[in-house]
Amino acid sequence: MEVLHIGINKEITGALNRSKDLWVVEKPNSLEAINHLKENNNTDLIISEYELPGNNGMYLFDEIQKEKSFKHIPFVLVQKEFDKNNFKKAFESGIKDYFVVGSTPVEQIVGRVQSILKEEPAEDIEENPIEVAIADEPVVEEGFKMPWSKRLFDILVASMVLLFLSPILLIVILAIRLESSGKVYYTSKRVGRKTFDFYKLRSMRVGADKLLKNLAKSNNQYQSKTAKAITDYHSCEACEKLPEGEYCSPLKYDGKEMICDRMYIQRKKDQANENSSFIKIVDDPRITKVGKFIRNTSIDELPQLINVLKGDMSLVGNRPLPVYEAECLTKDDLSKRFLAPAGITGLWQVELRGKGGDMSEEERIELDNKYADYFTNDRYSFWFDMKILLRTVPALFQQSTV
Repeated sequence: MEVLHIGINKEITGALNRSKDLWVVEKPNSLEAINHLKENNNTDLIISEYELPGNNGMYLFDEIQKEKSFKHIPFVLVQKEFDKNNFKKAFESGIKDYFVVGSTPVEQIVGRVQSILKEEPAEDIEENPIEVAIADEPVVEEGFKMPWSKRLFDILVASMVLLFLSPILLIVILAIRLESSGKVYYTSKRVGRKTFDFYKLRSMRVGADKLLKNLAKSNNQYQSKTAKAITDYHSCEACEKLPEGEYCSPLKYDGKEMICDRMYIQRKKDQANENSSFIKIVDDPRITKVGKFIRNTSIDELPQLINVLKGDMSLVGNRPLPVYEAECLTKDDLSKRFLAPAGITGLWQVELRGKGGDMSEEERIELDNKYADYFTNDRYSFWFDMKILLRTVPALFQQSTV
């Protein structure tokens, strides 16, 4: 597979050349790169440095897009220092991926290049149904339209349920506030067809994260230094040297805090090497008495009806994922689930209950993709949604407080 590298970074070139399945062509500037593309029809991927003589990698990408004969070639942009505007513009323009040299190991960049080359090429890039970029906001194609019957049903039902259950919500909100101080709700970033603030009623005590650390230490006396490091470090040495508000690499969500890509990668490595740092707490003491009740009755999920009214979610769809989980779904067969709108309930939830809570990850992916097929193949059925909603009713009351 031929990879065209534009720029002068020998570290990138060397890492690419070490891969036996890649044939690397080096060009120092945009002009020579475009001439090479016009003279040859063998390039499978372009990796360009942002800092180029006379212009930059974004300019080169725009020039390439003007030529229909090679605009389909995947384009990866690398930059010496992270620039938030360039990062966002890159994904909005259709660039396949963006990396910061120095904060991201070159081996990881090469690994991503190899992963892209293994993907099935699209026949026409303009007809590619969706491109998901996990950034501050993922890039979603503008052509998607929610079926009017589905959107109208969502608005009517969500409004009626909120109005009907408002007395219960007020009582629960008061009970949460009386039992413990702090906000009665919490928000977290979730990914459906876009990234949005996901609402739930608070079911845990204030400072639950700190309490979890204490529980982990008391229940795992053989915790290693590596495991301790996972929960202790919160800042990157490279970021601390930069002015306030600037970061060494793109930001990612790790649970509920934003950290740079460099630290995110390090945390993932530490977690992969230290299984004992992950514990499961039976009868979690962080959950309040009111929290246990609203979890068992699914009342804590009611604020998501506000997400439905805002258009972030639908009543029926694929469950929105935390950003750190969505970042892992990069292959076509995994990311296909994002073609369907995010939903409060869906095929996965009703089938899970039908199987007694026993379902593999592959089965869940298959069910999410099955629902996505209704939108990609114009097979959406209002009555299919109604069937899922009716099957959801028995699952509202559960015994566990997971």
